[in-house]
Amino acid sequence: MDVTEGVKNNKMQKAAPFLVAAASVLWGMLFIFVRSLSEAGFSAMDIVGIRAWGSVLLLFPGLFVADRALLRVRFRNIWCFVGTGVFSIVFFSYCYFRNVEISSAAFASILMYTSPVWVTLLSMIFFKERMNGKKWMALLMALAGCVLVSGIAEGAGAVSFYGLLLGIGSGIGYGLYSIFGRFALERGCHPMTVVAYTFLFACVGVLPFISVSSIMNRFAASPVLLLPALAMAFFTTALSFSLYTLGLRHMEPGRAAVLATLEPIITALMGSVLYNETLTAVTVLGIGLVLAASVLIARS
Repeated sequence: MDVTEGVKNNKMQKAAPFLVAAASVLWGMLFIFVRSLSEAGFSAMDIVGIRAWGSVLLLFPGLFVADRALLRVRFRNIWCFVGTGVFSIVFFSYCYFRNVEISSAAFASILMYTSPVWVTLLSMIFFKERMNGKKWMALLMALAGCVLVSGIAEGAGAVSFYGLLLGIGSGIGYGLYSIFGRFALERGCHPMTVVAYTFLFACVGVLPFISVSSIMNRFAASPVLLLPALAMAFFTTALSFSLYTLGLRHMEPGRAAVLATLEPIITALMGSVLYNETLTAVTVLGIGLVLAASVLIARS
């Protein structure tokens, strides 16, 4: 590696936490588009399908024009995209949305955000990621903050064993993107290639849960719904996952997973600003904990 490449890599390592944080901010805005589509009658899994298919329709033509070499993949790397697309995106989405239906949004949210725990443990096994006192402290602070922000600490929602299993499944599935994505990057795949094929496989994986004809008919009846659908596909999917995967290329999966816990904070703040949702003292304390954890993990 020459000096120029070394300087470039050093800059990217410094920029990586900010790329992941930017992705988290975009993910935190996802609920705006989800709410618009949900109010129009789309089911939760319909929205997952719209998100996946919309992203593919944006990513593949864009990469074909910009650099079609990014669309070439080796067959031996396909399992990585099955992991990110099916076992992560589709599996965690199904577990999360199903849990919202039978439990509560707060309960489902906090269990999904146990993902840094699973990513950290799996990273220690597969990538020999070292843990120190600062990282453990940041992990615990982030989890505690998510608990407070979710509202479950104030008694929100009922808990069932099935809901618990779904919650753990969503947390593991959510975290698997970092694991399988890191495997793909280490095998030489470009971050944009990882994102494009992740959602291509997600498109296939989500088909058993949706009715494509029903979705198309609803868009045909109300074309204005294409605006939130395309915004969701571009800003909170194609762009956000590209930023996250690029950051993941230059930092440890465990650190990236902790920084991603900024997402519920942005959601809470945006909900307060746009929909007059109340921010309690407990919620503000949770926001402070997650922000402190993010600063700690970025500085370390």
